[in-house]
Amino acid sequence: MTYSLNSQQVAEASKQWLQERGVRIEDIAELTFFLQQNYYDTLTIEECQTSVEQVLSKREVQNAILTGIQLDILTEEGKLRSPLQEMIENDEGLYGCDEILALSIVNVYGSIGLTNFGYIDKLKPGIVQTLNDKSGPHKHTFLDDIVGAIAASASSRIAHRKQEEKEKKGLLPPS
Repeated sequence: MTYSLNSQQVAEASKQWLQERGVRIEDIAELTFFLQQNYYDTLTIEECQTSVEQVLSKREVQNAILTGIQLDILTEEGKLRSPLQEMIENDEGLYGCDEILALSIVNVYGSIGLTNFGYIDKLKPGIVQTLNDKSGPHKHTFLDDIVGAIAASASSRIAHRKQEEKEKKGLLPPS
């Protein structure tokens, strides 16, 4: 039998898994708004939510979500071999694979997404701070970075779209 994958199933699973881990689209949109609000006076949370949804529609993003959440779950269940189990469980400072997986999302959206991701990863605002808290039963070693990367990518998408709008309206000085 030939392998066949239903893309809609992957998209739905990635959104469902986010929801099951306590992440709402609105949470990511709030991070996106946080990143872009100082640059666009008329920016709305609805625009940010639309941008987040567009980022979530990309297969590369869905793959990162499913992979990262699965690794977090396996860690919580103690199903990884040592020393990887302890490294992920404790979000080991020298273990950077969680950021690398998140960068696979950001790379789709360019350098603005990359710098925004670094900013969110350092500040850990909103839902990222909640996900980064290791005191409870959940170990979101991958998911906090993935959510930050989605918001950073949505921010980059907005920046590019706003630039395009200015150019179309002739609001930029001639070169």
